[in-house]
Amino acid sequence: MVDFETFLDGGGIIEADDDMPDAYRREVFAFIEMHANSELMGGLTERDWIPKTPGLRHKMAVLAKTQDEIGHGHLLYMIAADLGVKTRTEMLEDLFAGRSRFHNVFHYRAVTWGDQVAIAFLVDAAALISQQAVFKNCSYGPYKRILRRIIAEEGFHMRLGEDRMMRIAEGTDRQRRMFQESLDRWFWPALQLFGPDSAPDDVLLRWHIKSERNEVLRDRWVQRFVPMLQSYGFTIPAPGLRFDEETHRWDVGPIDWEPLRRTLAQGGPDSSRRIREAADNWSRTAWVRAAMDNAAGGPGGCSGAADGAGGADVGLLGEEGEAVESGGAADGAGGADAGDSAAGSACGVGVAVERGGGSPPPGAAS
Repeated sequence: MVDFETFLDGGGIIEADDDMPDAYRREVFAFIEMHANSELMGGLTERDWIPKTPGLRHKMAVLAKTQDEIGHGHLLYMIAADLGVKTRTEMLEDLFAGRSRFHNVFHYRAVTWGDQVAIAFLVDAAALISQQAVFKNCSYGPYKRILRRIIAEEGFHMRLGEDRMMRIAEGTDRQRRMFQESLDRWFWPALQLFGPDSAPDDVLLRWHIKSERNEVLRDRWVQRFVPMLQSYGFTIPAPGLRFDEETHRWDVGPIDWEPLRRTLAQGGPDSSRRIREAADNWSRTAWVRAAMDNAAGGPGGCSGAADGAGGADVGLLGEEGEAVESGGAADGAGGADAGDSAAGSACGVGVAVERGGGSPPPGAAS
């Protein structure tokens, strides 16, 4: 293990077919599996709003974003399966049975259009900050290469959310009240997405799966979005919020981590419905996966579509929620090029990545 860690410290990159310590394999797999689960569940969150989004161009944006997120799930399940810990089918079955985790923000329900704006603005930005930090120094080559594409598309999502927020800020009093209520609901879940302060012996940092501590990333998000929201006249729902005149930095005060712990135990406000609907979709679309397997000559022919996140059934299946308000949101699809995110990856098209440079890692079996 010492030689292996020295290799990583020197900038070494690990590939799927390299020898590696079992502990490293398990940690990388768990990290990517949770990311894949979160992309899929996030896509289902967007899916719920396709029939309720105000205006055709807004619907186009939500359709594109839904396709992006589920496409990201496809890519991530592929590289996670290559680690040999679970097959993609096993990962999806564990997700739908509530045996594996996804990020806290997808355990909450978006009840108004303002919530969708807050998610795109605050949650997508938090995810982007985290993913950029992983990409910067990631020691697992396949993940690092896939992140390049994911980060590019998530950047479009964040900019779309920012544009929508600014339009609402310039909208009617009713629209501004709607977004303030959404901000009250989503500020803390978005901040908690970064997690508590990293442990001193965090193996994700030691093995260069992550490059920065949770508290550093969380502070970066706070310093960007607190002053921006205030500049548009919105109130930050943090009673302990203060500006430190000496450091010229914002401090949100004490953070209650209990809501995060509940979501990790599948006990969030909307956990049961989210998991139940995803499981129902998976069950109802079993015939599609079977038909594609048969058409491809049996399992393995085109199992990317039959066996993957396509089972999420990205149709107009969301339940009706509260009435939405239009007029203050962004106009346009946000520039996200989602054309091949999900469909192109269904059978592995465009997914193959070249092996990174570098020598095989020494001492990997130690």
